[in-house]
Amino acid sequence: MSMKFEIGFSKSARLSGGLAILLKTVDGKEAAGAADTDPEAIIAKAARIAKFKAKSLSTLDIVAPQGAPVDRIVVLGLGDGAGLSAHDWLKAGGAAASKIRGAEKVTIFLDAPGVEVSGKAAADFALGMEMNAYCFDTYKTTKKDDDEQKGPPKPVKVTIVTGAVIAAKKAAANSQAIAEGVFIARNLVNEPANVLGPVEFAARAKELEKLGVEVEILTEREMKKLGMGALLGVAQGSVRPPRLAIMQWKGGKPKDRPVAFIGKGVVFDSGGISIKPGAGMEDMKGDMGGAAAVTGLMHVLATRKARANVVGIIGLVENMPDGNAQRPGDIVTSMSGQTIEIINTDAEGRLVLCDALWYCNDRFKPQFMINLATLTGAVMVALGSHHAGLFTNDDTLAGQLTAAGLTTQERLWRLPLGKEYDKMIDSKFADMKNTGGRYAGSITAAQFLKRFVKDTLWAHLDIAGTAMGSPTDEVNPSWGSGFGVRLLDEFVRTNYEG
Repeated sequence: MSMKFEIGFSKSARLSGGLAILLKTVDGKEAAGAADTDPEAIIAKAARIAKFKAKSLSTLDIVAPQGAPVDRIVVLGLGDGAGLSAHDWLKAGGAAASKIRGAEKVTIFLDAPGVEVSGKAAADFALGMEMNAYCFDTYKTTKKDDDEQKGPPKPVKVTIVTGAVIAAKKAAANSQAIAEGVFIARNLVNEPANVLGPVEFAARAKELEKLGVEVEILTEREMKKLGMGALLGVAQGSVRPPRLAIMQWKGGKPKDRPVAFIGKGVVFDSGGISIKPGAGMEDMKGDMGGAAAVTGLMHVLATRKARANVVGIIGLVENMPDGNAQRPGDIVTSMSGQTIEIINTDAEGRLVLCDALWYCNDRFKPQFMINLATLTGAVMVALGSHHAGLFTNDDTLAGQLTAAGLTTQERLWRLPLGKEYDKMIDSKFADMKNTGGRYAGSITAAQFLKRFVKDTLWAHLDIAGTAMGSPTDEVNPSWGSGFGVRLLDEFVRTNYEG
């Protein structure tokens, strides 16, 4: 069962039982708060016995002796403590949260000697705690322990002691918005496909209206009138109708052109007639990770009242192989008027995105478009699960996105585009085909999308290796990672808010 935290910031704390977490550097003579929690100097003795050196994210766990003002002490290492980044503080918060299970009251002494702790750092630490505590257990009905409490867990009261209280409280409001957005994205990716179809996903997007986001939902009828033959071709094999959700946050000046984010939302991808192997197909419930990230991002931007005009568009379909499904060899006409020969029905995400990109560009004329998609297995062959693929027609956009990825550690690696790759998707029978074959698969997919953006600045993020099933760590314990929410919030905050 997931933990819930009730986190507050204070310049001091009155200790009466519970868990105390102290931060310490390698060279620090004592940990933060040691004078208050350790009158008998047991930490130094325990550290010698355990050979604890305060290396980054290492911990020393001690049952406090009789007479101590707390019941348990955990010392968390910060390494040398020099130049700690936002992500370092995030991971430290996650490491601290992993030691809290079972505690009802926690006091964390953040200001380790020799370490500069800003309000932003304190808020990042708290955010790391929240992100570590995430657990998707909606469908678990049995308890591992017979004596586990019934009903939702009580929040654990956490007091973070720091001198930067005022700045921390201000920064924590933004951090809370980010946590909520990441959790929305994680929940959407983790949901089973029988629960979350295109209609149900669209309803989740509609809930953003409570925050002031304007949301429109286009049905199959409206999309047919618009000529979205590529998107509709993917959907025609499923009994579940497609949807296109358009979300608008108007936080900038009325005359400012919006920035736009477009997400692939294939709620389940069987591969269609070109059906996937059975092994691992259950993971294809997560093939809407791009749409999940865009939805989570819009929540963050609206909650923190971002000073920007932002459009989020998600194409929602299910790709199934029934008697009405599109076939290899079929030719469909996209909203742009360009025709597409279907070579492989499992190359479906680009068909959804091409109509969504064209619609966005045609209607909103944005400053730029960034699309996110769990698009190709080829990007995983190239980059594994530690970077998402970045393709773009603009060097400035590439630099801004890469920098945001380094700050949040949702990292991107730029891959090439070029005429040579573009030729690989030329078709004998239509304007293009939907796959260029085995080689350079992630690149030819990006070249396909590029044909639908005209001269608008554009970037494509292939998040197939990072949105689901990526390695877990102190910040992400979940199968669905929520990748892209923090990255793009940082990108908008740094570059596009007035």
